[in-house]
Amino acid sequence: MDLGFGPEYDAFRAEVRAFIASHWPPEDGDLKSHANERAFVVAAIEQGYMHRSIPRAYGGSEQPYDIARAEIIREELTRARAPSGRIPGNGLVVPTLLEWGTEEQKQRFISPTLTGDIVWCQGFSEPGAGSDLASLRTRAELSSDGTKWIINGSKIWTSHAHKSTHIFCLVRTEPGAPKHAGISYLLIDLRQPGVTIRPLVQMTRQKEFNEVFFDNAETPVDMLVGERGKGWNVTRSTLKHERSGISAMTWPLSMFRDLVKLLKEVERDGQPAIKDLRIREELAAIEGELMSLVYSTYRSTSLDIHNQPGDTFSTMRKLYMTDLAGRMAKLARDAVEDDFADMGGARLKWIERFMISLSMSIAGGTSNIQRNIIAERVLGLPRERTSERAANSQGAAA
Repeated sequence: MDLGFGPEYDAFRAEVRAFIASHWPPEDGDLKSHANERAFVVAAIEQGYMHRSIPRAYGGSEQPYDIARAEIIREELTRARAPSGRIPGNGLVVPTLLEWGTEEQKQRFISPTLTGDIVWCQGFSEPGAGSDLASLRTRAELSSDGTKWIINGSKIWTSHAHKSTHIFCLVRTEPGAPKHAGISYLLIDLRQPGVTIRPLVQMTRQKEFNEVFFDNAETPVDMLVGERGKGWNVTRSTLKHERSGISAMTWPLSMFRDLVKLLKEVERDGQPAIKDLRIREELAAIEGELMSLVYSTYRSTSLDIHNQPGDTFSTMRKLYMTDLAGRMAKLARDAVEDDFADMGGARLKWIERFMISLSMSIAGGTSNIQRNIIAERVLGLPRERTSERAANSQGAAA
């Protein structure tokens, strides 16, 4: 089996690598400058290397769909640690707007989102409405003159809200409608007096998650995406993009490379940890499963490209990646245990990664919920009716 891309794609890889080398790192050496990242992204778009599926009318490079070229670009950007143009929230809202947005919404938001001038966060989860998202209570009502929505309520676990300019938000606009109905999808500017953002400090001292409070916050009436009261359908599109594609493989592959590097540097019993038999066995097992994840993703994507019936793997990818990330973080933690006192910044980072890995079974859909989805939608098992059984038990007891 030949897993190479072939001579044509090898030449393309050389072109991409040369482009990156001539544009990154920036001349002033500031790798975190928004201006430098923006300049790189704009140049990459002009060259056709970034935001390839987005029409030029909306700021993309509008290239023919070619999964091999897209993968080569991703690999080379990752290898050079160059900006990928992918900001988590932005990568969710753009395809959603392309599918559901009005022409005015596309013209107004997509291009500045691609360049990072607008940064989005996702306003879905609420206190009491996490895995059971349809229980959300944040409400939006039309103003008396019908020109704007008035939003009241709160969101929680909102990633990077404190660094964002806008939020795509689920709100209840028809309070008397059934649970999954009456929900609408709004675009809201966070830079207004009616919005309060409170970072949640994690045990790693990071402030990734936030509480977001709306107190008579406003957004124009035309910031509704899709039909009023049918935001649940729009939400499915957003979540589809959250969990799909080869690009999702970037971080576990990068994490594995960092793990190998760490194991070569840290010592156990006077030699590099990577020579420890137990560590080598676990590392080999992780690499084998990681490669099976990568090539299963290739296969699933290939089926999509050729319009063939999809397999069941796409529903399992998130659960599988969560488990692998936890195993990698645990192995790194075990490797640095004997060298903790002399731990530098890179090794301390792995302790933080281990702590963060504990939350990954919750973020983006809990592992138990994912297992239920696989059981019901893939295996065809009957849906669990815990709440009904509980209600019947309470009735019988009464």
